[in-house]
Amino acid sequence: MTAAAPRQDTAAPVAGLRAIGAFIEAKWDSEILPALHDYIRVPAKSPAFDAGWQARGLLDRVVCSAAAWAEAQKIAGMTVEVIRLPGRTPLLFFEIPATADASAGTILFYGHLDKQPEFDGWRRDLGPWEPKYENGKLYGRGGADDGYALYAALAAVMAVRAGGASHPRCVGIIETCEESGSYDLPAYLDALANRLGRIGLVVCLDSGAGNYDQLWMVTSLRGYVSGRLEVQVLDEGVHSGDASGIVPSSFRVLRHVLDRLEDSGSGEILPASFHCEVPPQRQAQAEHAARQLGDLVWKRFAWACGADGASVLPTTTDPATALIRRAWRPALSVVGAEGLPPLATAGNVLRPRTAFKLSLRLPPLVDSAAAAQELKRLLESHAPYNARVAFVPDKSVADGWNAPAMAPWLASRLEAASQQYFGASCGYLGQGGTIPLMGMLEKAFPLAQFMVCGVLGPNANAHGPNEFLHVPYAKRLTASIASVIGSWQEDAGQ
Repeated sequence: MTAAAPRQDTAAPVAGLRAIGAFIEAKWDSEILPALHDYIRVPAKSPAFDAGWQARGLLDRVVCSAAAWAEAQKIAGMTVEVIRLPGRTPLLFFEIPATADASAGTILFYGHLDKQPEFDGWRRDLGPWEPKYENGKLYGRGGADDGYALYAALAAVMAVRAGGASHPRCVGIIETCEESGSYDLPAYLDALANRLGRIGLVVCLDSGAGNYDQLWMVTSLRGYVSGRLEVQVLDEGVHSGDASGIVPSSFRVLRHVLDRLEDSGSGEILPASFHCEVPPQRQAQAEHAARQLGDLVWKRFAWACGADGASVLPTTTDPATALIRRAWRPALSVVGAEGLPPLATAGNVLRPRTAFKLSLRLPPLVDSAAAAQELKRLLESHAPYNARVAFVPDKSVADGWNAPAMAPWLASRLEAASQQYFGASCGYLGQGGTIPLMGMLEKAFPLAQFMVCGVLGPNANAHGPNEFLHVPYAKRLTASIASVIGSWQEDAGQ
């Protein structure tokens, strides 16, 4: 598959689109917000967190609801289809014919409808599956990550048409396996290869923003390796007074093994193979974003009170260093544990085993498959005390992504859109999360441009408690997308 090359023109991206803002404001208030309330109520957890997803039918439910909403918009010429490959999570695909030159290329929209699990710590008056709209924020699991994507994409296309402008052919892929690593997506991309067309612009709505005051574009995404690390020293638990000092603690052995990977004092990942050089352009962008955001880079998080009542401190208070660490450095998180009884029922027993769920974020240019193999070798070899140590990588390992050079025409239109709807310049930054599709699409369409953006700004807290969708920002982001696609044309002859 190859992509068409866009014409290098400098037309103002908002020309003829003055009605965009009003149209999108009304569409969000009257139709999108009610649809998202209904969506949040469905615990459509990603298959990694719900082994019985197929029998429960909740992923099918949210996909069919989204498809019904799309069909109800009556966009002339649009087709909407829910595709189900055997044994795989469902996917929504839409296609909208061009209102401009029919031989021009295609804009691809991407989003997902599967959700992370509940997590704990929600505010007493909030919950993951009960939407609440308060002070411009829609609380609930999945609204911001990333249930709004389909609705925003179609609203942007409708706004272009309502404003009397034309647009190229548009297609959309809305998957339901993203939070599990998108392992079903390659099969769908193969099945849809002949229907996608010549992709010239990818609009991904599943990422973040540095603040809510300007349009933000994402320039890189980290990859990751996750998996289960287990240490076993006994076949059954024994009295700790009888065994301790003779039987090594499985927790201590696990700590010893993790010390090969991470410096517990600094958090630095030790093996050089998990690192890569930061491209000079990304370093410069991080420094510029740091000047725009200042201490918000680290103050955005809900820090607990630490020693003497003072706030817990970040690993660095330098904004530029923080942005580089989040986007271009590997980092380990322990996201789950087994073999540890609850405190209320923890007796004086030396436990037979300890298991951790590890999440290792990788820099954008590190190969995730090679990293998974190296991580398994590192953790399992030369086990202390000959303990049983096993690391089993998840099948959802994923490569990161470093955006191709942005064409001047796209940069100028993004800047104009940000000025039009935010009154500020467009910002650029790397994100620490992962979207496997971006790397897949860049390989398939090497000439395509990428507009990777999203609504996950300060405190939006995707995956955690009190997740919210910042509705005013979402409206302005939708308008910005409309203004870009409504002025975007490809040279059909290339």
